[in-house]
Amino acid sequence: MTQQMWVFGYGSLMWDPGFVPVESVKARLDGYSRSFCLLSTHYRGTEEVPGLVLGLDEAPGSHCQGLAMRVAEDEATKVAAYLRARELITHAYRETHVPLQLEDGREVQAVTYVMRPDHDQYAGGLCVREQARIIARAHGGRGPNAEYLFNTTQHLTQIGLPDAMLEDLAADVRRLIAGNHGFGN
Repeated sequence: MTQQMWVFGYGSLMWDPGFVPVESVKARLDGYSRSFCLLSTHYRGTEEVPGLVLGLDEAPGSHCQGLAMRVAEDEATKVAAYLRARELITHAYRETHVPLQLEDGREVQAVTYVMRPDHDQYAGGLCVREQARIIARAHGGRGPNAEYLFNTTQHLTQIGLPDAMLEDLAADVRRLIAGNHGFGN
């Protein structure tokens, strides 16, 4: 029997996976936390004005809830190549296979992308105010950085996994955008 390919999405992969999953299930990953810790210089920012996107940080005792997506067997090779091209563009993440606990009780191995804290784009530990300032002003090849935050927050709520920290950050970013504060160099 061929091993099934599962992908764990905790950010934009949940709402824009780039492939059609044959199954999507809420899942929990232990030992990691989701945080805005990656300076984005391609998709949601530029070299001159980097954005900030989500990454998984290893964090013993923590967990991250997201979406486990099963890939069609005949698409696994194509999807793996696509994800590597998308997620490893600057090698700030490392591709990792992790055990997931699915909402329905199953346990699966899934591929996900974990932040490399030794990478020069790592920006872990920024205060919420600085995160909001960066996100409110950045824009990259896939659009405004704020759109990334808003889409992720909205999708988590829609699938029944609201994230209060992301919701608070989104509210701060909306205030900055509305008031045009915190922009510039």
